[in-house]
Amino acid sequence: MTEKIITAKLPIWQMIKQAVETLGGRADYPEIKAYIAKNWGDANENTINAQLITISVNQPSRVHYPQNKKPRIANGPYDVLYSIGSGQVVQYDPKEHGTWEIYEREFGGLGVRQIIENLDEKDLPAETEEEPLLFPIEANLRDFLIKNLHTVKDYRLKLYTNPETGRDGKEYPTDVGPIDILAEEENGGLVVIELKLSRGPDRAIGQLLRYMGWIKEHLASGRSVRGIIVANKMDTKIKYAVSVTQGIALYEYELKFELSTPPGIGTSGK
Repeated sequence: MTEKIITAKLPIWQMIKQAVETLGGRADYPEIKAYIAKNWGDANENTINAQLITISVNQPSRVHYPQNKKPRIANGPYDVLYSIGSGQVVQYDPKEHGTWEIYEREFGGLGVRQIIENLDEKDLPAETEEEPLLFPIEANLRDFLIKNLHTVKDYRLKLYTNPETGRDGKEYPTDVGPIDILAEEENGGLVVIELKLSRGPDRAIGQLLRYMGWIKEHLASGRSVRGIIVANKMDTKIKYAVSVTQGIALYEYELKFELSTPPGIGTSGK
């Protein structure tokens, strides 16, 4: 029988690092969790999953965790794994896997990408994404709302942060799909915000209710759960549906686009 190797308690990410090293530099998630359970006892599975994402240099969702909230080259203590898909990771080696970075996207927010030397910005590979890339206006709308949740009338909101994993509420993952924005009210209630680029169809209510049901079952712990749909325009069908649905509010947004001459520039082009 193999004896336990570790006795001292370590941060979860260090347990994961040691597990992968001990398992030969390559392991899948179940192997890592089994190693941690054997050597340190049971650990919160959600925390392990979150830390696996946090310390994997090519995981797009790592930017949603506290350790990765600023642009930087992936050469620090939390940059130790490389995801090879299907729930498997290997020790990160820049010589083999390339140099990765967390960077500021052109339209706001953070992204993850590999640095390609001696290439122009336009030649860089497409962003790594779990979901298809959002149209820039929708991404801007989401990021604007996150920074300006105080503008949502009749609510006092802040972006939700999971107290166990540190994961924020931007594109919050659930078993029924990612939530655009998961916010928290001043009284502790949770608010699911679903964004629609143009019109808000009535089928959006079914999608929102699935998210709300999942949050109530897995995250709310007795707290209230409400929903908001944000769209450029709301069609009549969704207004009728919301009128008999409790806990859902509709908001419309308006984009304004103006052209002006920079100060000091004449009008010779007319």
